[in-house]
Amino acid sequence: METPPPTTPRTEPTEADVEAFKQQLGRPPRGLRAIAHRCPCGQPDVVETAPRLPDGTPFPTLYYLTCPRAASAIGTLEANGVMKEMTERLGTDPELAAAYRAAHEDYIRRRDEIEELKGFPSAGGMPDRVKCLHVLVGHSLAAGPGVNPLGDEALAMLPEWWRKGPCVTLPGSAGSAGSVESAESATEKEDGR
Repeated sequence: METPPPTTPRTEPTEADVEAFKQQLGRPPRGLRAIAHRCPCGQPDVVETAPRLPDGTPFPTLYYLTCPRAASAIGTLEANGVMKEMTERLGTDPELAAAYRAAHEDYIRRRDEIEELKGFPSAGGMPDRVKCLHVLVGHSLAAGPGVNPLGDEALAMLPEWWRKGPCVTLPGSAGSAGSVESAESATEKEDGR
């Protein structure tokens, strides 16, 4: 797969981004700080969220994958046992385990630069197991290649989800995106929403 390049730098969400998020997940954003990555179609596919939601609830998932097409493809990888295989490799490959631990430290550092969540894990099962590929791919897209080895691997296994065009159609935009699929069910299990 041709990997979509990271958005550099992060961008402030526009009204259109917020509307795209609402359509992608079927609800308004909570704790939205920035667009961490844009799909080649131009829509947000990873957002950066605040470590605490507006009501004060801790929210350790810094990078949240929003594109329902990407989320669906990642769900297929999870259903096919990719997480189990990756977790097993962490126990037998010291270099991979060290790189994954470094990814965990990068995730925590980035989150702590916004607000420290003492006693909370990073996300996605890091640093010892793979619990959610959605989080790892979101981290890879936001941080760029070479930061999260298992996120990079999962990303390389995905089809080019953007090739069909935008996953949502915003009011006043040209073209048709077809039906809007929901990414929420695929990613809620990671962060308890």
